[in-house]
Amino acid sequence: MKGLDVLDWVVISAYFVILLGVAWWVIKQKQKNTEDYFLAGRNIGWFMVGASIFASNIGSEHVVGLAGNGAGDKMPLLIYELHAWIVLMLGWVFLPFYARSGVFTMPEFLEKRFDARSRWVLSIVSLIAYILTKVSVTIYAGGVVVSALLGIPFWIGAVATVALTGLYTILGGMRAVVYTETIQAIVLVLGAEF
Repeated sequence: MKGLDVLDWVVISAYFVILLGVAWWVIKQKQKNTEDYFLAGRNIGWFMVGASIFASNIGSEHVVGLAGNGAGDKMPLLIYELHAWIVLMLGWVFLPFYARSGVFTMPEFLEKRFDARSRWVLSIVSLIAYILTKVSVTIYAGGVVVSALLGIPFWIGAVATVALTGLYTILGGMRAVVYTETIQAIVLVLGAEF
């Protein structure tokens, strides 16, 4: 594999400096209450919310796994990703209903509708499924990309990615996540284009 050029290192360094700078700026701002920490004060604009959702969905597993698989098979992955419009339509229909009920999560809605046991069951099943199907694949694919780009061992890249992301998420709350994911969404779109 060919090594990285000077321009590659400049772009990668600038990306991390901007990302960590934005995270640091958000961390330095004081959160007034739990709503500000967990819901970013409910005053994030539509573009940032949409970009954050996009960056949360399109991660390293798409860049590494789906892109490589799609290059070989093409049609099956196209069909797999075409169902996204259904999720958008369901959000359009059900979001006002959930907003009126005053809940923030599906487990919270189930507790209101049924009881606390249903909330715990959905929470535990969702966490286990998310860790096994999304988080583990994302960490693995991210470790592969960082290892290949920077020439460092896989585990160092994977652990460093998790540690840095966890640190700014814990310290900055949802606002740090939304701001950094907006930057990542822009980089994903421009990187896919060029």
